Amino acid sequence: MGVVRKWVFPVVRILLIAAIAVALGKLAFFPDKTDDVSAVPTGEIVEPVIPVALGTIVNDVVVQSTVTADPAAPLKSTAAGTVDEIFFPQGSVVAAGDTVFDVKVEIVRSPEDSIDEEGKTKPKIYRYEQVTAPAAGVLSSLGVISGQDVTIGMVAGQIAPPTFSVSGSLQPEQRYRLVDQPTDASIAITGGPAAFTCTGLRITTPLAGSEGGNTGGDTTGGGAVGGASTGGTGGGGGSTTTVSCAIPGEITVFSGLAAEMTISGGKAENVLVVPTTAVRGAALSGTVWVSLADGSTEERAVGLGLNDGSQVEITGGLVEGDQILQFAPGALADPSGCPPGAMDCGGVIAR
Repeated sequence: MGVVRKWVFPVVRILLIAAIAVALGKLAFFPDKTDDVSAVPTGEIVEPVIPVALGTIVNDVVVQSTVTADPAAPLKSTAAGTVDEIFFPQGSVVAAGDTVFDVKVEIVRSPEDSIDEEGKTKPKIYRYEQVTAPAAGVLSSLGVISGQDVTIGMVAGQIAPPTFSVSGSLQPEQRYRLVDQPTDASIAITGGPAAFTCTGLRITTPLAGSEGGNTGGDTTGGGAVGGASTGGTGGGGGSTTTVSCAIPGEITVFSGLAAEMTISGGKAENVLVVPTTAVRGAALSGTVWVSLADGSTEERAVGLGLNDGSQVEITGGLVEGDQILQFAPGALADPSGCPPGAMDCGGVIAR
């Protein structure tokens, strides 16, 4: 037994270790060979195709806006002369047409009428021109005093009206979505009253060479609203298109409040619609790719109508049931370049 433990077991262990080492070496340096099978692609890329179908498009453009007090109306002297009497001090509430002060104007006599029967120079005679408030409001400033000389057209004061407007910047390309120029908008004041309608909507872009403000602007939409500033500068390059409208007098607001202006660009029902991704072009005209029966595609010009940011109305070039590529080369998801629902695209939300 001692011989077995001394010689047999150690020899067996050595043989086992050697067998394991040989097996590991074979696995490491002489792996089993398998047949070399080259991978051959069997699939193909298929462009997704969708049918042209009837649908409804509601085209709303939402503009992030601000409430501002309408600008003061300048009180201008209507004659050259001397301020005679001031009827309303600064800070007074005035109505349109109220006389704020009058101007004493000398009446120049003719040479034959300037000497009396005794040969003496006749005394000066005067007329009095009334300077009236051009609008109702508060006389926020008055820069003249009794006895002061004034000239025609001289700004003698300012009248701040009690009215407010809401305005915001509109991306120029967003005007394509307003096919029919709107005259009103829905206004939601942040932290304020329920949404209400403002009228007299103005869309204004300064003309080249203008100095901003309301003068010389390209205005579309409703009637004039005080304080609709374009915010542009002279030269016209990079001018801002501004959309604004008057806040009804019964709505309580404060200057500086944030607001959301929703402008309805129209609604089209039971019209041909396709995704904006299927059209190259965003307004008035575009191009789609029609899938033909033989599997090929045909580029086709189409007319475009309303666009809600995800779908666009087809006004010509296609009929219901036509098959078109879902993704056209170079197509935008929204005419403004903004993805649907974007919160920061020049103040405009695409919906």
